[in-house]
Amino acid sequence: MEANQSRLVKLPTIVDGRGKLIFVQDGVKAPFDVNRVFCISGVPAGARRGGHALKTCKELIVAVCGGFDAISDDGSARTSRRLDSAESGLYVPPLTWLELENFTPDAVCLVLASELYSETGHITIYSEFRAAAAASRA
Repeated sequence: MEANQSRLVKLPTIVDGRGKLIFVQDGVKAPFDVNRVFCISGVPAGARRGGHALKTCKELIVAVCGGFDAISDDGSARTSRRLDSAESGLYVPPLTWLELENFTPDAVCLVLASELYSETGHITIYSEFRAAAAASRA
């Protein structure tokens, strides 16, 4: 089983006189095969997103515009990172509790996921997440 720690992933960036081209493609900088892509935008001031862990799905979280804080928790350590550049993304492995907060008004969050959406693939109660994370380390 892989280490259950989130980490920043630098994305390939090509810069020329026309600006920057930042990309993720099969075999290049995505730490998994991408099967789902979605965006979060228009988050009202003070609102939070996330507040769950995924049982088997991996995600790469990218701030393509504006910024927000990503708080990841692997059951033993909690880390907060400000995401405000499309040049890197936060890799979130399975069984990582994730909360997104402090969105700027123009924030657009791009999420690349290893699996299609499944309601049963989410853990939405923190104590259940802690128990599952502890069991995965045992």
